[in-house]
Amino acid sequence: MTDPSPADETAPDQAHPGQAPVRKRWWRTSRFWAIAAGGLAIAVVAGVLGGLVATAWRPANTCNAQSIATQVLPAIVTVQVQAPGGNGVGTGEILTTDGYIVTNNHVISSAANSGSISVLYSSGESVDATLVGRDPVSDLAVLKVSTDKALPTIQIGNSSNVSVGEPVVALGAPLGLSNTVTAGIVSALDRNVTAPSDNGTTTTLVGSIQTDAAINPGNSGGALVDCSGALVGVNTAIATVPNASGDAGGGSVGIGFAVPVNLVNSIVADIKSGGGVRTPWFGAEVSLIPVATAKQFGVAPGLFIESVVPGGPADAAGLREGDIITTIDGGPATSSDVITTLVQEKAVGDTVAVTFVRRGVTSSTSVTLVAAP
Repeated sequence: MTDPSPADETAPDQAHPGQAPVRKRWWRTSRFWAIAAGGLAIAVVAGVLGGLVATAWRPANTCNAQSIATQVLPAIVTVQVQAPGGNGVGTGEILTTDGYIVTNNHVISSAANSGSISVLYSSGESVDATLVGRDPVSDLAVLKVSTDKALPTIQIGNSSNVSVGEPVVALGAPLGLSNTVTAGIVSALDRNVTAPSDNGTTTTLVGSIQTDAAINPGNSGGALVDCSGALVGVNTAIATVPNASGDAGGGSVGIGFAVPVNLVNSIVADIKSGGGVRTPWFGAEVSLIPVATAKQFGVAPGLFIESVVPGGPADAAGLREGDIITTIDGGPATSSDVITTLVQEKAVGDTVAVTFVRRGVTSSTSVTLVAAP
């Protein structure tokens, strides 16, 4: 599966990108990546500016969306970006009374080096914001606003306690409609979604929470909360169905993904510390050998090591080019994303058990992850 593109959440001007007022624009034409199995595509979600609170009748096993709107919306902001690479709008949550805000990296990436960022409070007041730091790998960024008063903050939950079928509420600015509230359930857990990142690279949103709460362009960086109003995830991506021309439809089909709040907490803490996000590093490039291919050539299925970085963690553990990793961290090496997922779930200094095959002989070793260079 692939994830929403950072471009999907920005909203370029209709005629001259970076110049037209945000309120006159809709959303940027999205780039989409096909999903091999189902023909779906994942699109990063962001939008433009507006104002609406959507509430509905409350069936069984749903949160009281009206109560949550009253409680949580004061801590939700609309993030507005103006930059040479294109203007855009997304959503953010106020984390601290002194003005720290979390949003998606792809919402503000066009203004990371030049441009301006502002936030619109639910009250309608707009203030300038500065970029504290960002992490393209997790698609998260931290902003800071100056304030002479204590700001309302969102309650922080625990994504480890989230369960499938649990009712949730999403808050944000889909299609520019600020202060929008939608409700749904947790559809699945631990989804690993591949998404475009900075400079033409990709990243994997690890362990994402899947929800059917309506999420659309403009919701990126917005809150996914439980029935107590506590933040359990940051809405980041949606899946869409390509139309006849091959482009994605662009709207919600009931498949959205949120970065779990426990990961958000860790990334935000690293960014606020000023030392940058310390991403663990494995130190090897791998490709998948499927079972069928392995049988055909008489080799073990798993991850074929194409190269090992001299002096890196894999090299120090004795792994070599041509080895085939069959298990890693106690699980089978059945996907080329296994290592990408692993380094996002682990911390610098963690040790990972690896079983590998070299010239038909099975061996094991331990790789100690270090900070990425």
